[in-house]
Amino acid sequence: MSAKSVKQTETMQLDAELAAFCKAMGHPARLALLRFLSRHETCFFGDFSEIVPLSASTISQHLAVLEKAGLIRSSAERQRGCYCVDPKGLQRLRELMGRAIGPT
Repeated sequence: MSAKSVKQTETMQLDAELAAFCKAMGHPARLALLRFLSRHETCFFGDFSEIVPLSASTISQHLAVLEKAGLIRSSAERQRGCYCVDPKGLQRLRELMGRAIGPT
């Protein structure tokens, strides 16, 4: 495989990874949830209904998408769902965006 082919394959893999992050953030409710979590150390599931006017099941689905993408983490704390931003996921998103957009 030529160096050019390797570079193209690597670029395509990075683009696919970035696209997955963007897809996870591709709903206004998920952006609102992610923004809220980025401003708070942790948040319990019940607090999210104040952020987005959606049913608990819909909020749960949105949180699952963000978690699957690696942008947030969840744990059971005091038998309640506790959520926080995954710093590694956000850092990776920043790196990929920086590569895609370039220096500003």
